[in-house]
Amino acid sequence: QVHLEEAGGGLVQAGASLRLSCAASGRTSSIKRMAWFRRAPGKERENLASISWIDDTTSYADSVKGRFAISRDNAKNTAYLQMNSLKPEDTAVYYCALAPLGISTVYSYWGQGTQVTVSS
Repeated sequence: QVHLEEAGGGLVQAGASLRLSCAASGRTSSIKRMAWFRRAPGKERENLASISWIDDTTSYADSVKGRFAISRDNAKNTAYLQMNSLKPEDTAVYYCALAPLGISTVYSYWGQGTQVTVSS
């Protein structure tokens, strides 16, 4: 089993930056990939960014490319999401997720979510 603990959300003004963190505990030796998602009111969940625990490759949604950056700290089993130039439309609950090792990448473990609110 794996437990994910998110931190770093809050209320900021447009143009500000925030850094979210997601600490994994438990069976962390089996991490394949970690990702950040968000869900805004009335919208579907969106996969923002992901990072491989094996080779450090990253991927981003077009909506955040160039503004958000995902990174990891293997020693701390923690993934980060640096969010710059925040916009009101970035307001959402942000979730981290973990895909354990396997043939397919399936995000089996989820954090509780952290609220990010961007005021105009």
